[in-house]
Amino acid sequence: QVQLVESGGGLVQAGGSLRLSCAASGIIFSAYAVGWYRQAPGKQRDLVATITSRGNTNYADSVKGRFTISRDNAKSTVYLQMNSLTPLDTAVYYCNVQHSRWGDYWGKGTLVTVSS
Repeated sequence: QVQLVESGGGLVQAGGSLRLSCAASGIIFSAYAVGWYRQAPGKQRDLVATITSRGNTNYADSVKGRFTISRDNAKSTVYLQMNSLTPLDTAVYYCNVQHSRWGDYWGKGTLVTVSS
């Protein structure tokens, strides 16, 4: 059974930082591309950052220079370091893993709230 468990969300003031984690189980984590997505209230779910199985990264323009995605395959965990947070970053953040043959899976999300 595949499980993705996000953690690290919470309430932070504007300008602050948070680090999100997503721990995976039930998959060969190192073989999967991993992404963080977010969904603000009343809005669609948007891509934040991705990291391939080889470690190549990609970021939404809105977070470039502020967020960093990384992975630890030995711990089957992906991280999202978020700095210089603004109220516009307030959203539920979801972890996603993808593989061309084995499909994709989603976590249940962790809420990030940035106060002004």
